[in-house]
Amino acid sequence: MSGATHTVAVLAGGAATRLDGRDKGLVPLGGRPLVDWVLAAPGLRRAPEDPAPPLLIVANRNLEVYARYAATIHDVLPGQRGPLAGIAAALAACRTDWLLSVPVDCPLPPPDLAVRLLDAPVGAAIRVAHDGVRRQPLFALYARALAAPAAAAAAEQTGVHAWQDAMGAVEVDFGDRRVHFDNLNTPSDFAAFRERFAPHA
Repeated sequence: MSGATHTVAVLAGGAATRLDGRDKGLVPLGGRPLVDWVLAAPGLRRAPEDPAPPLLIVANRNLEVYARYAATIHDVLPGQRGPLAGIAAALAACRTDWLLSVPVDCPLPPPDLAVRLLDAPVGAAIRVAHDGVRRQPLFALYARALAAPAAAAAAEQTGVHAWQDAMGAVEVDFGDRRVHFDNLNTPSDFAAFRERFAPHA
C-alpha cells in the first residue's frame, strides 16, 4: 500500500429496508457477495500500475464477516445517522491524503471513477460524481482534513448532499457512465442485474 494517494471506503451500513432488512453487502450476486464485486472494481484504482489503495468497509453489523474482505470499521455515532456518519468514520480512519467513498449496492462503479475524481480541479476538498442527470453523492472524493467537519455535520443529522454543498463540493461529469451508477435495492434489482450484466462482467 506504500505510495497510495487515496483510501477507498465502501459504505455498507444501511438498513436495506427494501431487502427485508438483509445485509445488502452480503447478498450473493453471481456466486459472490455484493461487497466483493465493489472491492474488485478496477475504477477504485487510479491506474492499473498504481499501488492498490487501502480499503475500508464501513458497516454496522456482521463486522466479522466483512473483515474477511478488508479492514472494517463502524459508525462512531449511535443510531442510524445516515451515510454521512459512515463517511465521517472513514475519514477519521483514513491515513492517505484522500478518501474515495462508494456505496456497497453498486456492483460496477465507473471504471475511471478514481482517476476522474482525483484529476478534478485542484483546490476542491470534495469532488463528487454527477451522472448527467443528478449528483451521485456517495461516489465522492474527500480531503482527509474534513474528518472533523463531517463528524459534526453527521451528529446534527445533516444529509450528505447538503453537507457537500456547504463544503463547496465540485461536481465531476460522468454523464457517459450513467449505467455504472445503477444500484441494487430490491430483489427485482438483483434479478435484473444478473440478467443484464452478470454474464458479461
